[in-house]
Amino acid sequence: MEINKIYQNDNLKLLNKLPNEYIDLIYCDILYGTGNNFNNYKDLSYDKKIIKEFYIPRFKQMFRVLKNSGSIYLQMDWRISHWIRCLMDNIFGHERIINEIIWSYGLGGSSSKQFSKKHDNILWYSKSKNFVYNKQEEPCTSLMCEGQMKNRIDVWNDIPSLNNMAKERVGYSTQKPEALLKRIILASSNENDLVADFFCGSGTSMIVAKKLNRNYIGCDISKRAVEITNERLK
Repeated sequence: MEINKIYQNDNLKLLNKLPNEYIDLIYCDILYGTGNNFNNYKDLSYDKKIIKEFYIPRFKQMFRVLKNSGSIYLQMDWRISHWIRCLMDNIFGHERIINEIIWSYGLGGSSSKQFSKKHDNILWYSKSKNFVYNKQEEPCTSLMCEGQMKNRIDVWNDIPSLNNMAKERVGYSTQKPEALLKRIILASSNENDLVADFFCGSGTSMIVAKKLNRNYIGCDISKRAVEITNERLK
């Protein structure tokens, strides 16, 4: 399989072609189960049976192609995070979840009738106990430890979502900021490792992987998504 390439394909078909224990890090901003039609793709329906039938074969293949030292990060929101957690526990093992990361952002999700929904869930699983982790730090907030650093916590509220005027924005629905992917890729891979994204969308994960001297494989079923990603990679 050629690396440093974006494939327009059904991701399950591509996964079936990949060798065993081939990839160091998988990141996927998966379909959230909103049932909505976005500008660039149609989401899955919010239906447990549909979610299970779609994701189980894909997660099994992701487990197979991931190296023993590898990690997988799956990003979603409140709608299906509970179902995905159960599916991943069954395939990877409940002891292999490392973190449930909360990415808290400022834009969207406002309501006067409920608490505003302003976060995504990112499930981080490893394939074994021998996973890669490059320690990530943040400034201490305690006055007693002023000027010192501490291990980064699992709530990330320092990375804003992309506003309409952001220089990164390429006009793709649900595009994620480069800073979010940079943190994940730095934490769970090393230079020259192979990073894969099987729902690559606008290609942010591939852009960041390239900038950080990682190899990459991207996949999306949308022709426009692949075009946008290749334009950004150039």
